Amino acid sequence: MDEDMKALAARSLAGAHDGTMSFPRIVGALGAAGFDSYFVDYRAGIATYYAVDGSSHAAGMAHAHKAVPVAFDRAEVQAAIRHAQSGAADYSYDGFNARVTAAGCIGYLVSLSGRRVVYLARTGETHVEAMP
Repeated sequence: MDEDMKALAARSLAGAHDGTMSFPRIVGALGAAGFDSYFVDYRAGIATYYAVDGSSHAAGMAHAHKAVPVAFDRAEVQAAIRHAQSGAADYSYDGFNARVTAAGCIGYLVSLSGRRVVYLARTGETHVEAMP
């Protein structure tokens, strides 16, 4: 992965945290630049970006959420996703992360090629959201 792609991954993660880049804008930019997917691991506090050529780049996140509950509250994860999609003025990525981890989500995989996001629980349960 070249330095431009690594810089885009870093800008995307920073933009999610500071609210300057929306999820649709992030996935559009990453897809156009040759990324295939990315995985956010809440417990490790790492976001890993994968290019279509198989290379990857890991970036540290501001906060790790090590104490994720075992119980997976799929309805609460869905509610957090709908809030994020609503464009509500009180939405923040950090708030989203706190909400889904409290609901038992240990991380999520964004598949640009598959046009879906898979939210994962400690028990192996999943919730899948299709991207338009």
